Amino acid sequence: MTARPLAGRRAVITGGARGIGAAITRALAADGADVLACGRNEDALRELADSLEGAGVEVHTATCDVADPDSITMMATLAGEHLGHVDILVNNAGCAHSAPLHHQTLEDWNRLFAVNATGTFLCTKAFAPAMAQQGWGRVINIASVAARTGLRYVSAYSAAKHAVMGFTRSIAAEMADRGVTANAICPGYVDTDMTEQTLARIVEKTGMSRDEALASILQTTPQRRLITPEEVAHIAAMLCGENARGINGQAIGMDGGEFLG
Repeated sequence: MTARPLAGRRAVITGGARGIGAAITRALAADGADVLACGRNEDALRELADSLEGAGVEVHTATCDVADPDSITMMATLAGEHLGHVDILVNNAGCAHSAPLHHQTLEDWNRLFAVNATGTFLCTKAFAPAMAQQGWGRVINIASVAARTGLRYVSAYSAAKHAVMGFTRSIAAEMADRGVTANAICPGYVDTDMTEQTLARIVEKTGMSRDEALASILQTTPQRRLITPEEVAHIAAMLCGENARGINGQAIGMDGGEFLG
C-alpha cells in the first residue's frame, strides 16, 4: 500500500465545511485525493481550504445548498471544471429536527427529506452515472443510527435517513457490476455543531445543565462518549480504498455498540 492510497482520485464532499464533512475532506486529502468541499458557509469553506494549503493536492470549494436542485447543478459544473472527473462522492450534508409527532409539521418533514434524502439522490444522480461509465467509483452516504432503528421524537429525521439507507442499497445493487460501490456510515451522536444544537434544545426545554443533557443522550451508548468526526472520516477513507471494493450496500454502524446486529 502506498503512503497516499487515493493519489489521482478526485472527491466531492457535501456539507464539507464543518464537522464530519471537514474531517472527511482532510482525511481524503491526506490520502492523496484532490477534493471539492461543498457547503453553505463560504467563510468556513475558505478556512478549511486555507488549512489544507501545502497538502500536496488540489483543494477546491463551492457553495452549495443540496436542498436546491439548481445549486447542485452549479456545483456539479464546478466539479467538472476543477476536477475534470469525480471518483468519490461523499453525501454528508444533512439537517436534524426533534419533536414529538404532534408538534412536527409538514414543513419540518419536507425540509428533512429535501436535505437528507432528496439532496443525496440528486447529488448521486449528478456523479454516479459517470463513475459507472469510467468503471470505478465510491458513493459514501453519511446516514445515522436513526437509519437502522426507530428513535423517539425524531420520526421525520429517522424516516429521511431510512430513505437514504434504502437508496444506498438500491444503487449499490444497480452499479455493483460497474466498479462502483455505495455504502452508508451510520454514526450515533458525533461531537459536532449539530449535537451541540441538540444539547442546547434539551437544556432549554428541561433546565438540565449541558453535562446532564449530554449524559442523558449517551445513557444508552455503552462507551458513554461522543463519536469524533475523525473516527467517521477514517471509515469513509477506508471505504474509498481498493481493498474495500467488496464492501457494498452496507450500513456501517458507529455507535459504540448501542445497536448490535
